[in-house]
Amino acid sequence: MLDVVIKDSELRKAAAAGMDAFVDTFVNAIKEAIGGELTADNMQLLNSDQITLLGYCILREEVMDGGFIQLIHNGYGGFIYRNPFAKAVREWGLIDLYRIINKSHKYYNTYHEQIEQDCTDEEFMALYEAMPKFDDFDDAFIEGEEQFTRMIAAYIDDHIDRFAIIDEEK
Repeated sequence: MLDVVIKDSELRKAAAAGMDAFVDTFVNAIKEAIGGELTADNMQLLNSDQITLLGYCILREEVMDGGFIQLIHNGYGGFIYRNPFAKAVREWGLIDLYRIINKSHKYYNTYHEQIEQDCTDEEFMALYEAMPKFDDFDDAFIEGEEQFTRMIAAYIDDHIDRFAIIDEEK
């Protein structure tokens, strides 16, 4: 396993800044430890909680920016839907997020090949019209994002040792 280290002073500052900064401190430390981006090679160096956290970060970024269609088009659908990501967030207590992913999985299976194809911006935008089934899942995620992030911050706080080593800086 790879050592992910966060300075205690940095963590305290992030915690004081709020849940987003707290979560981002762990995400950034994990990304730094693996060289910036999650790959099949460096994924083996992380534990399941670290991988799940990075997965949530990708999911949040993509869905908040362009919905599940964008997530799938940008190549992250397989990571979210073909791995135990949904089960992991359910184990973290994020039942509503688990349900969103679980219920949208059948639409991923149906449409992913079409969504993943290279296309022009115009063709990409047309996917939203052609696949309105994703709209409800986009809305549900956006409505729940703050609560999901709050719950993830609490999970991290309760299991810090699964995410990083805190350097007490003596």
